[in-house]
Amino acid sequence: MTLTPDELLTTTRSVRKRLDLERPVPMELVRECLEIALQAPSGSNRQTWHWVVVNDADQRAAIGELYRRAVEGYLKSAGAAGKLFADDPARGPVQRRVGDSVAYLGETMGRVPVLTIPCIEARRLSAESQAGLWGSLLPAAWSYMLAARARGLGTAWTTLHLRYEKETAEILGLPAGIRQGVLIPTAYYTGETFHPATRVPLDEVLHVNAW
Repeated sequence: MTLTPDELLTTTRSVRKRLDLERPVPMELVRECLEIALQAPSGSNRQTWHWVVVNDADQRAAIGELYRRAVEGYLKSAGAAGKLFADDPARGPVQRRVGDSVAYLGETMGRVPVLTIPCIEARRLSAESQAGLWGSLLPAAWSYMLAARARGLGTAWTTLHLRYEKETAEILGLPAGIRQGVLIPTAYYTGETFHPATRVPLDEVLHVNAW
Protein backbone atom coordinates (compact mmCIF):
# COMPACT_ATOMS: atom_id res chain seq x y z
CA MET A 1 0.00 0.00 0.00
CA THR A 2 1.35 3.39 -1.02
CA LEU A 3 -0.24 6.43 0.57
CA THR A 4 0.88 10.03 0.41
CA PRO A 5 1.47 11.67 3.80
CA ASP A 6 -1.78 13.62 3.44
CA GLU A 7 -3.73 10.47 2.52
CA LEU A 8 -2.29 8.62 5.48
CA LEU A 9 -3.12 11.40 7.92
CA THR A 10 -6.66 11.95 6.63
CA THR A 11 -7.77 8.33 6.12
CA THR A 12 -6.49 6.69 9.31
CA ARG A 13 -9.88 6.12 10.87
CA SER A 14 -11.05 4.22 13.93
CA VAL A 15 -11.92 0.78 12.57
CA ARG A 16 -14.38 -1.22 14.64
CA LYS A 17 -16.92 -3.17 12.60
CA ARG A 18 -14.48 -3.89 9.78
CA LEU A 19 -11.68 -5.48 11.81
CA ASP A 20 -10.96 -8.98 10.51
CA LEU A 21 -11.37 -11.15 13.61
CA GLU A 22 -10.20 -14.35 11.92
CA ARG A 23 -6.98 -13.40 10.14
CA PRO A 24 -3.86 -13.59 12.36
CA VAL A 25 -1.57 -10.56 12.52
CA PRO A 26 2.15 -11.46 12.43
CA MET A 27 4.15 -10.21 15.39
CA GLU A 28 6.82 -9.08 12.94
CA LEU A 29 4.35 -6.61 11.44
CA VAL A 30 3.38 -5.27 14.86
CA ARG A 31 7.08 -4.83 15.67
CA GLU A 32 7.52 -2.77 12.49
CA CYS A 33 4.73 -0.45 13.61
CA LEU A 34 6.25 -0.14 17.07
CA GLU A 35 9.68 0.68 15.66
CA ILE A 36 8.00 3.60 13.88
CA ALA A 37 6.18 4.59 17.09
CA LEU A 38 9.46 4.84 18.99
CA GLN A 39 10.50 7.73 16.76
CA ALA A 40 7.78 9.96 18.24
CA PRO A 41 8.70 12.84 20.58
CA SER A 42 9.27 12.15 24.25
CA GLY A 43 9.61 14.81 26.94
CA SER A 44 13.30 15.40 27.76
CA ASN A 45 13.95 12.33 25.60
CA ARG A 46 13.18 10.16 28.64
CA GLN A 47 11.44 7.46 26.57
CA THR A 48 9.70 6.03 29.63
CA TRP A 49 7.09 4.31 27.50
CA HIS A 50 6.37 0.59 27.42
CA TRP A 51 4.32 -1.35 24.89
CA VAL A 52 2.25 -4.35 25.89
CA VAL A 53 1.20 -6.46 22.91
CA VAL A 54 -1.45 -9.05 23.71
CA ASN A 55 -2.04 -11.90 21.25
CA ASP A 56 -2.73 -14.69 23.75
CA ALA A 57 -6.35 -15.82 23.30
CA ASP A 58 -7.14 -16.13 27.00
CA GLN A 59 -5.69 -12.74 27.88
CA ARG A 60 -7.48 -11.10 24.97
CA ALA A 61 -10.75 -12.64 26.10
CA ALA A 62 -10.23 -11.46 29.67
CA ILE A 63 -9.45 -7.89 28.59
CA GLY A 64 -12.33 -8.07 26.14
CA GLU A 65 -14.74 -8.89 28.95
CA LEU A 66 -13.57 -5.86 30.94
CA TYR A 67 -13.96 -3.73 27.84
CA ARG A 68 -17.46 -5.11 27.23
CA ARG A 69 -18.48 -4.12 30.74
CA ALA A 70 -17.00 -0.65 30.28
CA VAL A 71 -18.81 -0.18 26.98
CA GLU A 72 -22.07 -1.33 28.53
CA GLY A 73 -21.82 1.42 31.13
CA TYR A 74 -20.68 3.99 28.59
CA LEU A 75 -23.60 3.35 26.25
CA LYS A 76 -26.02 4.05 29.09
CA SER A 77 -24.40 7.41 29.86
CA ALA A 78 -25.64 10.74 28.57
CA GLY A 79 -22.28 11.35 26.91
CA ALA A 80 -22.33 8.23 24.74
CA ALA A 81 -21.44 9.02 21.13
CA GLY A 82 -24.77 7.83 19.73
CA LYS A 83 -26.72 10.26 21.92
CA LEU A 84 -24.80 13.38 21.00
CA PHE A 85 -26.22 15.96 18.54
CA ALA A 86 -29.43 13.93 18.34
CA ASP A 87 -31.39 16.93 17.00
CA ASP A 88 -28.80 17.86 14.39
CA PRO A 89 -29.88 16.39 11.02
CA ALA A 90 -26.29 16.41 9.74
CA ARG A 91 -24.37 15.19 12.78
CA GLY A 92 -27.01 13.04 14.46
CA PRO A 93 -26.90 10.12 11.98
CA VAL A 94 -23.09 10.11 12.04
CA GLN A 95 -23.09 9.95 15.83
CA ARG A 96 -25.56 7.08 15.82
CA ARG A 97 -23.32 5.13 13.45
CA VAL A 98 -20.37 5.76 15.75
CA GLY A 99 -22.43 4.56 18.69
CA ASP A 100 -23.39 1.38 16.85
CA SER A 101 -19.76 0.66 16.00
CA VAL A 102 -18.70 1.24 19.61
CA ALA A 103 -21.33 -1.27 20.74
CA TYR A 104 -20.06 -3.78 18.18
CA LEU A 105 -16.47 -3.43 19.32
CA GLY A 106 -17.65 -3.86 22.88
CA GLU A 107 -18.87 -7.33 21.97
CA THR A 108 -15.89 -8.31 19.83
CA MET A 109 -12.82 -6.72 21.45
CA GLY A 110 -11.76 -10.03 23.01
CA ARG A 111 -11.62 -11.64 19.57
CA VAL A 112 -9.42 -9.00 17.89
CA PRO A 113 -6.11 -10.73 16.97
CA VAL A 114 -3.83 -8.15 18.63
CA LEU A 115 -4.46 -5.70 21.45
CA THR A 116 -1.74 -3.09 21.89
CA ILE A 117 -1.62 -1.12 25.13
CA PRO A 118 0.91 1.74 25.27
CA CYS A 119 1.98 2.43 28.85
CA ILE A 120 4.22 4.91 30.62
CA GLU A 121 6.18 5.03 33.84
CA ALA A 122 4.24 7.33 36.17
CA ARG A 123 5.05 6.74 39.80
CA ARG A 124 3.59 10.10 40.81
CA LEU A 125 0.70 11.86 39.14
CA SER A 126 -0.22 15.49 39.68
CA ALA A 127 -2.49 17.91 37.88
CA GLU A 128 0.52 19.96 36.82
CA SER A 129 2.31 17.04 35.17
CA GLN A 130 -0.55 15.46 33.21
CA ALA A 131 0.03 17.23 29.89
CA GLY A 132 3.75 16.50 29.88
CA LEU A 133 3.25 12.91 30.97
CA TRP A 134 0.70 11.90 28.36
CA GLY A 135 2.33 14.10 25.76
CA SER A 136 5.28 11.73 26.00
CA LEU A 137 3.14 8.71 25.13
CA LEU A 138 0.08 9.55 23.06
CA PRO A 139 1.92 10.90 19.97
CA ALA A 140 3.77 7.57 19.81
CA ALA A 141 0.48 5.68 20.07
CA TRP A 142 -0.87 7.68 17.13
CA SER A 143 2.31 6.98 15.16
CA TYR A 144 1.69 3.27 15.79
CA MET A 145 -1.79 3.62 14.31
CA LEU A 146 -0.48 5.49 11.27
CA ALA A 147 2.18 2.84 10.69
CA ALA A 148 -0.47 0.15 10.99
CA ARG A 149 -2.68 1.87 8.43
CA ALA A 150 0.25 2.10 6.01
CA ARG A 151 0.70 -1.67 6.34
CA GLY A 152 -2.91 -2.63 5.72
CA LEU A 153 -3.93 -2.91 9.37
CA GLY A 154 -6.93 -1.29 11.01
CA THR A 155 -6.91 0.16 14.51
CA ALA A 156 -9.17 2.07 16.87
CA TRP A 157 -8.39 4.52 19.64
CA THR A 158 -10.22 3.73 22.86
CA THR A 159 -9.69 4.39 26.55
CA LEU A 160 -12.90 2.89 27.93
CA HIS A 161 -11.02 -0.06 29.42
CA LEU A 162 -9.36 2.37 31.82
CA ARG A 163 -12.49 2.13 33.94
CA TYR A 164 -10.93 -1.21 34.81
CA GLU A 165 -7.28 -0.21 34.60
CA LYS A 166 -6.34 -2.03 37.82
CA GLU A 167 -8.00 -5.26 36.69
CA THR A 168 -6.33 -5.00 33.27
CA ALA A 169 -2.96 -4.43 34.95
CA GLU A 170 -3.48 -7.58 36.99
CA ILE A 171 -4.23 -9.62 33.86
CA LEU A 172 -1.02 -8.34 32.27
CA GLY A 173 1.16 -8.42 35.36
CA LEU A 174 2.06 -4.74 35.09
CA PRO A 175 4.40 -3.43 37.81
CA ALA A 176 3.33 -0.68 40.16
CA GLY A 177 3.86 2.76 38.65
CA ILE A 178 3.09 1.67 35.09
CA ARG A 179 0.02 3.46 33.74
CA GLN A 180 -1.93 2.55 30.64
CA GLY A 181 -2.67 5.28 28.11
CA VAL A 182 -4.90 3.72 25.48
CA LEU A 183 -6.10 0.37 24.15
CA ILE A 184 -5.53 -0.13 20.41
CA PRO A 185 -7.19 -3.17 18.81
CA THR A 186 -5.16 -4.13 15.76
CA ALA A 187 -6.24 -6.34 12.88
CA TYR A 188 -6.41 -6.57 9.12
CA TYR A 189 -9.52 -4.81 7.86
CA THR A 190 -12.14 -5.58 5.27
CA GLY A 191 -12.88 -3.24 2.37
CA GLU A 192 -10.88 -0.33 1.06
CA THR A 193 -13.22 2.64 1.45
CA PHE A 194 -11.41 4.96 3.82
CA HIS A 195 -12.17 8.65 3.36
CA PRO A 196 -11.48 11.85 5.28
CA ALA A 197 -14.08 12.38 7.99
CA THR A 198 -16.47 15.31 8.10
CA ARG A 199 -15.17 17.77 10.66
CA VAL A 200 -16.22 21.13 12.08
CA PRO A 201 -15.02 23.85 9.67
CA LEU A 202 -11.57 25.15 10.52
CA ASP A 203 -12.71 28.75 10.86
CA GLU A 204 -15.07 27.77 13.66
CA VAL A 205 -12.20 26.56 15.83
CA LEU A 206 -9.26 28.67 14.60
CA HIS A 207 -8.00 31.53 16.79
CA VAL A 208 -5.08 33.65 15.58
CA ASN A 209 -3.14 35.61 18.22
CA ALA A 210 -6.15 35.77 20.55
CA TRP A 211 -9.46 33.99 21.15
